[in-house]
Amino acid sequence: MFSLNSIPSTTSVLSAYTTFAASAVLVRTVVNEVQSMTRQLIPQQLQQKILSKIGTLFGILNSSQMSLTIDEYHNGLILNEMFEASETYVRANISPSVDRLKVTKLPRENFLFSMNKDETIIDIFDGMHLFWKLICIENQKSRYSANGMLVSENVENRSFELVFNKKYKDKVLNSYLPYVLERSKSIKEENKVIKLYSLGNYLHKNINLEHPSTFDTLAMDPEMKKELMDDLDRFLSRRTFYKTIGKAWKRGYLLYGPPGTGKSSLVAAMANYLKFDVYDLELSSLNSNTELRRSLVSTKNQSILVIEDIDCSIESQNREAAGGYNSQSQITLSGLLNFIDGLWSSCGDERIVVFTTNYKERLDPALLRPGRMDMHIHMSYCTFDGFKILASNYLGLRNHSKFSEIEKLITEVEATPAEIAEELMKSGGGDTVLAGLVVFLEKKKKEKVESNVGKEDEVKEENKEVDVKVGGQKQKLRRSKRKRGRKSRI
Repeated sequence: MFSLNSIPSTTSVLSAYTTFAASAVLVRTVVNEVQSMTRQLIPQQLQQKILSKIGTLFGILNSSQMSLTIDEYHNGLILNEMFEASETYVRANISPSVDRLKVTKLPRENFLFSMNKDETIIDIFDGMHLFWKLICIENQKSRYSANGMLVSENVENRSFELVFNKKYKDKVLNSYLPYVLERSKSIKEENKVIKLYSLGNYLHKNINLEHPSTFDTLAMDPEMKKELMDDLDRFLSRRTFYKTIGKAWKRGYLLYGPPGTGKSSLVAAMANYLKFDVYDLELSSLNSNTELRRSLVSTKNQSILVIEDIDCSIESQNREAAGGYNSQSQITLSGLLNFIDGLWSSCGDERIVVFTTNYKERLDPALLRPGRMDMHIHMSYCTFDGFKILASNYLGLRNHSKFSEIEKLITEVEATPAEIAEELMKSGGGDTVLAGLVVFLEKKKKEKVESNVGKEDEVKEENKEVDVKVGGQKQKLRRSKRKRGRKSRI
């Protein structure tokens, strides 16, 4: 039963509190002494092991500790540059004190070690001790699939927690975090691996882009190639210029021409030249303009966004045409244009947008104007200059007795670089392979001649004059081809 006699006296409470406070001070003093001793007497590896173990206790007892949270995404949309920098920095500073690591091994790469969730590592910077902890929380996210079904998927929300003494707040914010940012950039440059991302439904699946295409190996008109490289160099050097004139720091390119003319290879060459990651956007996997915006704003700076076969990916008929857009279209042209050249275009810097198409004439004029597609690059059939590059790449030949014959044939036929490359990949020495290429080009020339003859015969048949009787008299009238679904008349 409750009794007033069971209530401790004020003197007892004060005595107990004094004892606890003194103990806390003593423990903090011991912790500080241990830290000082470890720095002076114990080797670096063992030092970090001891400090990491007492770090948690030190944080609990020391109320002057402060923590910063660095989320992977800002507002769940835009990739947090500081998180990415922290991940790179921490990975490069993993110490032996860490008990668990994640290990990744990609093809043609060394082992990659990274922090596991809930692990803590210690970093020492300018006399400060800072504790990094990786926090991962899994949530379920619901979305509508392309067929209208509601599906759920697990989404992992990651963040770093950085703990340090509150008295170092200004030094951490003004010196340490900028140092982490700059150091991570240096690490990335030293170990740059270009990534290819599959973009759609908020998922950013990626692999290493190991496409070997470069501007040196690309079978492309030399003058156009130089013009493009100069344009890219000029774009990279104009950060201040774009800001001064009030334009988003981006550049748009339209690659058009027949299939097999090297459009995808040119994108890879641009990525290898700039050291930019590539995002392959599959519009058909998105359900709305909102999903499109979410996907696009989550892309990184210094990246190339590629939308291949744009004429097939979106209902991009002329907006002035009668009837407007197809009501069945899930992604509208106006939604895409708003990101490329509207308010959303300012969400990111140093980005390149590339559209590819086999049929430029099918595109809405709104896509083609400067500011959206700044440079139009025609990927034509293989020229003799392009052939010489391919011959050097595939056969190691810069000259050959067959070159003059090939030069004459290649100007008379329409052969794509992909077709020429396929012939050069066949087995045999240079003489055999080039002889086979001559046969291939002569065959295409023959097919072209026969096709032209067939067209001429068809035209003659269409324009053939026939005798008809009009009022008992013969008259010659010309046949006309049926047009626009109406019956031809004589």
